[in-house]
Amino acid sequence: MNLGQRVLRIGRELVISGAVAGTWGNVSAWDEEKEGFWITPSGMDYLSLQEEDLVLLNIRGEIREGSRRPSSELPLHLEIYRQRPDVKGVIHTHSVHASAHAAVRLAIPPLVEDLAMIVGGEVPVSAYQPPGSRELALAAVKALGSGNAVLLPNHGLVGVGTSPEEAWKVCRVCEKGAQIHVFSRLLGQPVLFSDEEVRRMREAYVGDYGQPT
Repeated sequence: MNLGQRVLRIGRELVISGAVAGTWGNVSAWDEEKEGFWITPSGMDYLSLQEEDLVLLNIRGEIREGSRRPSSELPLHLEIYRQRPDVKGVIHTHSVHASAHAAVRLAIPPLVEDLAMIVGGEVPVSAYQPPGSRELALAAVKALGSGNAVLLPNHGLVGVGTSPEEAWKVCRVCEKGAQIHVFSRLLGQPVLFSDEEVRRMREAYVGDYGQPT
């Protein structure tokens, strides 16, 4: 499966999982060979997208392949790739529980192990800026820092990773963590991991989890 097909598969999974509704949200993946990134087009149904609908841009934001208008959140993806060369996949979702946290501007804390391991700690909230703007992109990248996820106030979630699949995993884990946070606060006071516990779990995940390549 080539990179374009992988982007399309994740786009379909966004819809099927309920992480987005309609044509909202966006997916991109860095292509090492072409020295640019593929991104989903603006306002098109994920379930009917074809490879020729994807758009390839370089790090300057110039279209290199494709005839479609790229996602309206192109500035966000572009700024992340510019500032984070370790990132090879960026996904923006509107999943319900993460978006609820964004709506009240409440960070998702490190209260479950997979969130600590895969996301690397708390999911912060960026400063509010209008959707699709360069100001939003700059605010999001600032809040993201060296982390793997950030909440966009009154908007949604952004997850990044070393591949588009890893970015999608980050988004799913953030949504699950947000849901657990809501439920745990109904039951009592959530007990959070310390910074040191998060650091150890993250190091174990990065260094030892899974099979050797």
